[in-house]
Amino acid sequence: MELETIIGLEIHVQLDTKTKMFSRDDNDAWGAGPNTRVNPISMGFPGMLPVINQEAVNKGVAGAAALGCKIEPFSKFDRKNYFYPDLPMGYQISQFDQPISSNGKVEMLHQGKKMTIGITRLHLENDAGKLTHTNNGTLCDYNRAGTPLAEIVTDPDLRSPEEAQSLAKEIQRIMRFVGTSKADMEKGMMRFDASISLRPIGEEKLYPRTEIKNLNSFVSLLKALKYEQKKQKKLWAEGNAPSNDSTVGWIDDKEVTKTLREKESAMDYRYFPEPDLPPITFTEAEIEEIEAAVPELPLTKFERYQDQWGISEDNALKLTEEKKLADFLETAVEKGADPKKASNLILSVILADTDWRHSKVTSEHLAETLKLADKGEISSTAAKEIIKKAMESGESAKNSKAVEDYSPENPKSLQFLMGMVMKKSQGKANPPMVVSMLKSKLG
Repeated sequence: MELETIIGLEIHVQLDTKTKMFSRDDNDAWGAGPNTRVNPISMGFPGMLPVINQEAVNKGVAGAAALGCKIEPFSKFDRKNYFYPDLPMGYQISQFDQPISSNGKVEMLHQGKKMTIGITRLHLENDAGKLTHTNNGTLCDYNRAGTPLAEIVTDPDLRSPEEAQSLAKEIQRIMRFVGTSKADMEKGMMRFDASISLRPIGEEKLYPRTEIKNLNSFVSLLKALKYEQKKQKKLWAEGNAPSNDSTVGWIDDKEVTKTLREKESAMDYRYFPEPDLPPITFTEAEIEEIEAAVPELPLTKFERYQDQWGISEDNALKLTEEKKLADFLETAVEKGADPKKASNLILSVILADTDWRHSKVTSEHLAETLKLADKGEISSTAAKEIIKKAMESGESAKNSKAVEDYSPENPKSLQFLMGMVMKKSQGKANPPMVVSMLKSKLG
């Protein structure tokens, strides 16, 4: 019997907000001491009432619109009841039957082929804390409790672990591009639950699925799905296909899954409307404004850079990893830089510095340096050196205002430029020669 794999993902992304979903305590807990980013609301103290974080709502709907979801004019929060040690309230505030968005789709590239994957919904909720298991017991850090999350649920459209990994990477890029989340997996800002089942090719119905919980890297996502796929194929071959939904955990160091429990249903969670929070509403005009604000998405940029600017596929992919990098390139092009030459300098010099995001180089530096290289006034090697120095000092290759102001009748600009040359040469340059060279270059 030939089988096909059916996979769907639940992707949790931490919203990039200053405060938590329903309280004012700090949402940035990275590197902070355990239990130092909490307050009575996020800790579920009696009598404490939640308040909706408007910034979290804005970030959430921006992400939903970028995923092609329909923004619902009316949505509400619900209580999802279950007890767990790192969930202080004893329930999670989430969205059940009336989420903030639904019915979206994402385009992605997988092995050179464009695919469209359905998005069931993006809804908002708050996170639980973090448990650390040791030989002597379990430690609980509540810093993450109350963190605002967007949960993205995909349709069961994926047919291989590799496709699931490609989709996860594309959604990470999209969330970063629209500013919904930094989606830094090392900091736990993006995590996955993956559901997988098999069925005979040609059948349409879905068979019992296994949900793999709390995968925290693209590598773990791929390995866990491959492991479970192989395990289920063996069960089908033995005539013991799964008869009920189940939930498993991925053991990273052993690279195996471990059964946790049977999969819960909505009835198990006893959802009911959150009594302490009002519904979220949008007018038709507000929804149109949200949709119009979606920027050009990374896949569209990736294709445009190749088709219009002749940038290679690998380079276009690197340049669309995050919006700041793409904006840097596009601003340089707007200021007259050749796209291919600009991209080469960015990739070979700027991205070679792991701390490039904090450097002082600007798009203006890039455009100005490339113009000088195009005129033959500096070599390509000198252009690279100029950009390296600009990253450190923020200084341009040539003082543009002094250059623009130069004329034989305005000796002050020439004196200024001569002073810059003498400073760079530490007073060793020959002044008459410097004046002669500057007049020649300036025309």
